[in-house]
Parts: sequence; C-alpha cells; structure tokens
Amino acid sequence: MPFLNDQNRMWQEKARNVAEKVVRPLARKYDELQEYPWEIKQALAEAGLLGVWIPKEYGGGGGGVLDLCLVIEQISRACGGVGVMYCVNALGSFPILVGGSEEQKKHWLPKIATGEKLIAFCLSEKFAGSDAQSLRLGAKADGASWVLNGEKKWTTNGGAADLYTVFAVTDANSKSRRISAFLVEKGTPGFSIGKIEDKMGIRCVPVVETVFQDVKVETAQLLGGQPGFGFHHAMGTLDLARPGVAAQGLGLAQGALEYAMVYSARRQQFGSPVNSFQMIQQMLADMASQVEAARQLVYASATSLDRKLPGAGKMAAMAKLYATDTAMKVTTDAVQIFGGYGYMKDYPIEKYMRDAKITQIYEGTNQVQRLVVARNLVKETNALTQLLDAYIPREVQVGYNDPATLAAQKAAEPARS
Repeated sequence: MPFLNDQNRMWQEKARNVAEKVVRPLARKYDELQEYPWEIKQALAEAGLLGVWIPKEYGGGGGGVLDLCLVIEQISRACGGVGVMYCVNALGSFPILVGGSEEQKKHWLPKIATGEKLIAFCLSEKFAGSDAQSLRLGAKADGASWVLNGEKKWTTNGGAADLYTVFAVTDANSKSRRISAFLVEKGTPGFSIGKIEDKMGIRCVPVVETVFQDVKVETAQLLGGQPGFGFHHAMGTLDLARPGVAAQGLGLAQGALEYAMVYSARRQQFGSPVNSFQMIQQMLADMASQVEAARQLVYASATSLDRKLPGAGKMAAMAKLYATDTAMKVTTDAVQIFGGYGYMKDYPIEKYMRDAKITQIYEGTNQVQRLVVARNLVKETNALTQLLDAYIPREVQVGYNDPATLAAQKAAEPARS
C-alpha cells in the first residue's frame, strides 16, 4: 500500500514473518487440540509484537490503531484463532489506556507490552450481550475496598490471562454512572474459571465463563480511581477495538482468497484448471474486489481513530460490519471453489469459514454496527437538509375541484419562461 509509512511497513513485515514461519505451520495443530498456543505467544513476544499499540513511555512500540490492524491482518491471514488470541490483549488493555490512572498505566502496560502478563476483557454476561447497560455483576463498597459478586460470559483469553478488566454495577440506581471497571488478577480469592466453551471456530484461544464470589479488590484496582465511568471506558474501548476485529475479518478473507487462487490453478476438471472457467474467474474477481474494498475501509477507519477525526466511531462500525461480512462471504466462496474437498478437515479452507463467523458477532454484532452507522447518519441529516432540501420537489395533495388547493399548487409552481 503506497500510503503506509515506514513504521507501518515495519510492523506489517514483522507480523508477516511470524505468521508464515510460526503461525501457519501450527494453525491446524492448535485448532484440533483446542489449547492455548504458548509457543506462538512466545514468538510474538520475541518479535516485539505484543506491545505494538502501547505508547513508548509505557514500554510499548508506540504504534497506533493502524499498526495494530496491520499486525492482526497478517496473523489472521495465517490463522484466525491466533489473530483473536493476539488482539484480545489490545482489547483488554485499551480500558487502561482510555481511563486508567497514571499509576495503573505504569504498573500494568509495560508487563503487557513484553508479554509477561496477558489480559482479558470481561464485559458480556449471560443476559447482557449487545445491551451492555444490563450488567448484573455487582461491586459493593466495603471501606477502602470493593467486593465483586456475579459472573461473566464469553471471556476470551480466560484462564490464560493474568489480568482481567472487569465491568461491574457499582450504582444500580444511576443511569449515567451505573457501571465501573476493575482490574482483577488471576489468583485473587473468590475468582475462578467456570465453563470452558467448546467452539465452532477460533479454537486455539480459550473462551470461558469467569466467576466472582466475594472477590475483594482494593480501591487502587478501580480503573481510573473513581467509580461510575465504566460504561464510558467500555464504549471508548470498543471504538478503538472494532477496527481490530475488522482486520481479523480482512486477514481471514485474504488468506481464504489466496488458498482459493492456488487450489483453483491446481485443480483439473474437463481437462483444464478450474480457474480457466468463467464462473470461477467471476467468483475470484468478486472475492478480490470485496477484500480490497474491506482493506481500504479498515485502514481508513484505523487512521481516523489515530488522528482523532470527527466520525471515527462511525467509520469503525462501518469497517467492522463490512470487513467481517466480507470475511464470511469470501471464506464461504473459497470453500465452494474447493468443492467437496473444501468441506473436509484435512484441507485448510474450512477452518477459515469456521473462524470467520464469530467476527460478525463479537465486539458488537453487525446488526448493532448497522444501528450505530444509521444513528450517525440521522444526526448528519440536519446539516444536509439545509443544503439539499430545496432541490427535492415537494408533492401537494390536490383535492378534487378544490379551488383553494388548486390555487396553492399553481402558486407553488416555478415560473415558466
């Protein structure tokens, strides 16, 4: 991409090297085992990739959201599950960057940047998915401490992570300041891992229920040091994280397209490679066009967030929904190009389709993303109305033989030369 700078290309190349040398050869193994790939995590840490998005003053690489997306894209191109395993550390640490105190940033971010500590994001619950305001896990003040009780659902990286960003209700009677976030360490008394999910895709990264039974944390573990700002921290985090999910979808789509290109050149039917058939060529052309359109939107949305441009949140939602819808379509089409072999687990392509589906669901379903985009468009309508409304004709209901209506209509007609 000609508009990527040297820093962007450096992170992209580092990620591509790890993806091809380490991730791709191990992708099938950990998909089958459904175990956390510690050796891949170590390779990512040694390449300095676990701190890309963390500012240099906190021991990170000083990259932006675009750099993060470039890395996620390359990793997901080789394995969607490892792409999730990687970027969930950004998801979990973004609340610290968005709302943490200086002491919290200095204490935790350098450890996350080196890979010494892994982190998870605990927002969703059994009865609070898209509706994040409906959380039930509660935190009650107990002198200088807080006591957490309840459970979380779909905690990605749960069990492997050392630190958990946990969102809890601290004021049930408040609407705007109902939720707060806490930093809870593995091993805290009362904190445990519950059900471990058996997933269709992204099988190398654990997704679990996390259980909190009288978990006592100190005020120093309250994100930002003040209660009531958790919903703000969560929404700010999701805005920053959505391009990362979009990059997962982009990487999966690109990887599936590449496999389809190679296989369709190799597969012979009727005495010719199937990529010589016009219907296969049309599929490949559409897949490639959709992938490139998704790439431009992902990169543009990430750049908008890095530059803090107006409308960046809307762009992030657009990128997330478009790139992940593209991932599902392109991976499905790639399976079709592989034919019956595409449905078999000893071929690599069916895993791409399984890994792609979740990207349409987590960190805000694509239905919710469309609501976010639509509501932003409604807000933008007032300014457009002032500019364009005069150019749109208005119809008048004419009453039958109604002189007053006829006269009004005639008066409203433009003068004819």
